[in-house]
Amino acid sequence: MYNFTADLNIIGVNPFVFVPQEILEPILNHPSNQKGKIPIRGTINQLPYQQTLVKYRGDWRLYINTKMLKNSPKRIGETLEITIEVDPTDRRLKLHPQLEEALQANPPAKAIFENLRPSLQHEIVRYITKLKNQESIDRNVGRAINFLLGNGRFVGRAKP
Repeated sequence: MYNFTADLNIIGVNPFVFVPQEILEPILNHPSNQKGKIPIRGTINQLPYQQTLVKYRGDWRLYINTKMLKNSPKRIGETLEITIEVDPTDRRLKLHPQLEEALQANPPAKAIFENLRPSLQHEIVRYITKLKNQESIDRNVGRAINFLLGNGRFVGRAKP
């Protein structure tokens, strides 16, 4: 776990801090890291968080949302005490059992789903997994299968 202090900045409407280079290097070189976003965890002012490091406009940034730091957009310029480390936990969502069953029962939809870009697969899985009402799950699993087969819209998209 690495410790540092940083001033809260903003880009657009997004509060963030820069991670010092001497801390960023071992995180970027961690054996578990893949391409893209880097899963991290730590504390901000002694409160725990789980987030991702994101590279934007050539710089790695730790975006600070209101869940991590209350009223973060109103606290620009404040110096924060931060701890950070690579988060080794698996954050992938598992397929909802009902969606998995529907894909197994419909091989063409399953083939299309498996060939979708990972971010769209994740969006579909997350949408269905977060539903709480069984009626909503039933309805949306059907909509997802129809969407994969090219019929109708789902997760704000017209085509897979």
